[in-house]
Amino acid sequence: MAKNKNKGKPRNYALDSGVYRFSASKMFHKKAIHKFLKKTVAKKPADKKPVFVEKKIKGDKNGGTRMVRVKKLTNNVPTMDVKTCILHTKGKSVFSKHSRKLRPSLTPGVVAIILAGVHKGKRVVVLKQLETGLLLITGPLKLNGCPLRRINQRYLLATKTSINVSGVKVPETINDKYFARVKSDNKVKKDGNIFENKKEDYKPSEQRKADQASVDKQVLEAIKKHPQGAALKSYFKAGFGLNKGEYPHKMIF
Repeated sequence: MAKNKNKGKPRNYALDSGVYRFSASKMFHKKAIHKFLKKTVAKKPADKKPVFVEKKIKGDKNGGTRMVRVKKLTNNVPTMDVKTCILHTKGKSVFSKHSRKLRPSLTPGVVAIILAGVHKGKRVVVLKQLETGLLLITGPLKLNGCPLRRINQRYLLATKTSINVSGVKVPETINDKYFARVKSDNKVKKDGNIFENKKEDYKPSEQRKADQASVDKQVLEAIKKHPQGAALKSYFKAGFGLNKGEYPHKMIF
C-alpha cells in the first residue's frame, strides 16, 4: 500500500506563503464544532463548609455553648512594615561620621570642567577637599570669572592637565562655614508701601575679596611656571562645549 505522505503533519498546514490547506469554515465542519457550541456541562455544587461550629464549654460553672470559628482569623497585622535604620540612632551625629571618598582623578592641582550650575563649561583648578566632602575650586577669577567656590565632585569632569599647587597656601579660615549664607538684617516693614522693601543683591565682603586675590595670585604663578603656561591661560579663558558630531564618551580629556 502507498504510504501516507501527510503522516506526522497537522491536519491543516500551510501550503505556501500563508495559504493553508483547509479554510476556516472547512475546519469548522471537520472538527464538528457545531455539535459542542450549545453543549453545557452542569457544574457540581461546591461543598459549603460551615464558618462557625458550636462547642460546649467545659467546667462546673459553665454549662452553656458557644460558636467557634473553624479557621482562626489572623491578628491585627499592620499593612506596612515600619522602616528602621541602624544609623539613625539617638544622640549620634551620623553625617559627621560618613567617609569622604574622592575620585582618584580629582587630586589637588587637576584642571576640571564644571558640568552644571552658573559656571558650567568653565575650566577650574581643584585646590583641596573640605570636611563635608565638597571640593574647593577656583577659576582663577581673573581668567574666566569663577571665584572660590564649593562644588560636589559629581559635577566635575577631570582632565589629564594638572598644575603644581603644592606652593599654594589656602587660608585655614576657608572652610565650609566660610561659604555659609549670611542672613540679611533688613526687617520687613509692616507699615507703609510694600514696594519699598527691596531685596538686596549679594555682595562679597572685603575679607572674601582679599582671600580671592591672595589665592588667585598663587594659582596664576603656578600656571606661569607650567611648561605650557601661555597656552594654559587661553585654555582657562575658553569655555567647553560640544559641536555637532562630537560625543563626550569618545573624547579623551
